[in-house]
Amino acid sequence: MTMNNTEIDTLIVGGGQAGIAVSEHLGKLKVPHVLLERDRLAERWRTQRWDSLVTNGPVWHDRFPGLLFEGLKGDEFAAKDRVADYLAEYADLYNSPYKTGVEVQQVVRNQGKAGFTVTTSDGTYDVKRVVVATGPFQIPAIPPIAPTDSDLTQMHSAEYKNPQQLPDGAVLVVGAGSSGVQIADELNRAGKQVYLSVGPHDRPPRRYRDRDFVWWLGVLGLWDKEEVTPGREHVTIAVSGARGGETIDFRRLANEGIQLVGVTAGFADGKVTFNDDLVRNIAEGDANYLSVLDAADRYIERNGLELPEEPQAREQLADPECMQQPLRELDLAAAGISTIIWATGFRQDFSWLQVDAFDEQGKPKHARGVSSEPGVYFVGLPWLSRRGSSFIWGAWHDAKHVADHIVTQRKYSDYRSGSEA
Repeated sequence: MTMNNTEIDTLIVGGGQAGIAVSEHLGKLKVPHVLLERDRLAERWRTQRWDSLVTNGPVWHDRFPGLLFEGLKGDEFAAKDRVADYLAEYADLYNSPYKTGVEVQQVVRNQGKAGFTVTTSDGTYDVKRVVVATGPFQIPAIPPIAPTDSDLTQMHSAEYKNPQQLPDGAVLVVGAGSSGVQIADELNRAGKQVYLSVGPHDRPPRRYRDRDFVWWLGVLGLWDKEEVTPGREHVTIAVSGARGGETIDFRRLANEGIQLVGVTAGFADGKVTFNDDLVRNIAEGDANYLSVLDAADRYIERNGLELPEEPQAREQLADPECMQQPLRELDLAAAGISTIIWATGFRQDFSWLQVDAFDEQGKPKHARGVSSEPGVYFVGLPWLSRRGSSFIWGAWHDAKHVADHIVTQRKYSDYRSGSEA
C-alpha cells in the first residue's frame, strides 16, 4: 500500500538495531509510529561486511534483552547474517510497523503548525516527531591521500568480501582496528603477502582469568561511562571474535608473515610512505592491554573472587624485525602490491535532515539523543549517552530514554485547559 500525505505521530528513520529498539519501546508505550528503511532490515550487516565476519562480542552480551540467539551458546560469536536475521526476528517479535525499500529524502520543519514534512520515495509524511536511527556506519570514508593509479585495485573494508575477490599480488591494509586486523589476518591465512598499516589503538584481551573482556568492561563500569575523555571519542579498538575469539597480538601476526608498518602518510611516484610511529603505536596498545589486566586483577582482589590466575597473559613475544627496522617507504610495484584495502572507518550523512540540530562541524547537537531541535531525536550514535551506545544492547537502553521523552512530550501536547489530569 502506497502511503501519500500520511499523518503519523512519530517516524523512525533506519531499520538497524537502533531503529528496531526504538520501535519496540514506542510500541510498548502505545505511541503510533512507522519505521522506514531504504533497503532491508539490518541491511549493512548483510552487504557491508565481509563473508566470514562474526560479532566482536559473545552472544550473551551483544543482544537485545528480550531475545536470545537461538542455537548459539552464550560464549559463541554470531555470524553476520545470523545477526541480520536476529534483528529482523526481533522486529517481528514486537510487531514493529516497518516498511522496507523506502528512502527518506528530506525532513523540514513545518511553518505555522507543529511537526515536520518528510519527503520519501513512497510519498510525503506529516509527522510530529522524527527519530534518526541511521547509525554510525553510513558512508565509507577513504582519506584523500588515496593514490589515483589505475592499475591498483582499491576498496573500502565495507566492499571487501573474501580473499578470492582480490587479484593476484600483495595487499596493503590501511587501518588496524577490528576490521583491518581481521581482514589482514584472513588474507595472510589465504596465502597473500600482507602489509598492515597500524595506527593508534586500544588492544583489550579477548579473555582474561575466565571472563571475556566485555564482562570486564561491564563490571569495571567502562561500558556505562558517560563522559568521554577528550581526544578519545573515536578510539580504534583491535578485537576479534574470529575462530572462537582471540586476543589481537600484532607481534604474533608479524611472526605469521604480516609485515607491520606505521600510519600511511602518502603516495607519490609509485611509492607509499609511512610515519615513524609503528613502535610507539604498538607500545601504547600494549599499555592499554596491560591496564585492563591490572584493573581486572584489582577488581578480583577487592571483591574476593576466585578466578584462575593467568600469568601467561603478561608474557610478550620478542619484537619482530618489522618493528626493529620499520619500513618508512615502499615501492608498490617492487613489493608486488596490487590491492589497497582502506579500513578507515565511516562518515555520517545528515544532508537529508534539514533542521537546526547540528553544530558548526555538522555533528548532531543533543543530550542523550534528545536533539536541540524540538521533536528530533538521535539513537545509535557512538557515545550517545555512554560508551556502549553504538552496541545492540546500548542502543536498546538509549532508545528507552528517547521513547520515554516522546511520551512525556505527547502528554503535554495533548493537554487541554480545564481537562482532568
